[in-house]
Amino acid sequence: MAAVCVYPDMVEVAAPLLAGTGIKVASVATAFPSGRAALDVKLADVKSAVAAGADEVDMVIDRGAFLSGRYGAVYDEIVAVRAACSGAHLKVILETGELGTLDNVRRASWLAMLAGADFIKTSTGKVAPAATLPVTLVMLEAVRDWRVATGGTAGEATAGEGTAGEGTAGGQMVGVKPAGGIRTTKDAIRFIVTVHETAGDDWLSARYFRIGASSLLNDLLMQRDRMATGRYSGADYVTVD
Repeated sequence: MAAVCVYPDMVEVAAPLLAGTGIKVASVATAFPSGRAALDVKLADVKSAVAAGADEVDMVIDRGAFLSGRYGAVYDEIVAVRAACSGAHLKVILETGELGTLDNVRRASWLAMLAGADFIKTSTGKVAPAATLPVTLVMLEAVRDWRVATGGTAGEATAGEGTAGEGTAGGQMVGVKPAGGIRTTKDAIRFIVTVHETAGDDWLSARYFRIGASSLLNDLLMQRDRMATGRYSGADYVTVD
């Protein structure tokens, strides 16, 4: 597990409980999940989460601005949120289910990376469709191409140098997180294979690739138990949401 994601007011509860575990505290912010608030409210949301101990901030882009072609406004907002993070990693949620086309997914991915995203994330999990293989493929192609555009080469082994979004000898690596709707271990394997075949092995770590696992975790526990016992647990042993 890479991180536990909570609302800003729960960061102060989660941070001491996870201290020393290696698991990060991520906080949704910027008026999650709608993103419908004034910029000063969004930035206050971010600063509050970081001050309480959040290691990572998950922001949502202004889809209304994006879909009306006001890309500069979307870019400026991401830049402002990045500055408010004060060193916390920034995951930019595109809410791909509302973007309409794969071309828009590509454009939003590139816009987020230009503005300084450490991770690009498919969804809030509140809108369907959420994480799908086609949109994840497009986002993986975007981060692969971004690495090349910033001085790297496809497939170059530099994972471990620098951090996501920071320059390395092999270009800048930005993480990808599909989230929402990935409910089974078998589905997760399909996404992992897509990472391997599209972006390459350098992305196969929690540093650069994660899966939203609030529903997936239960199935993973069931699969592990089956491997140990040869049979699936009953529903009263593992809660399946």
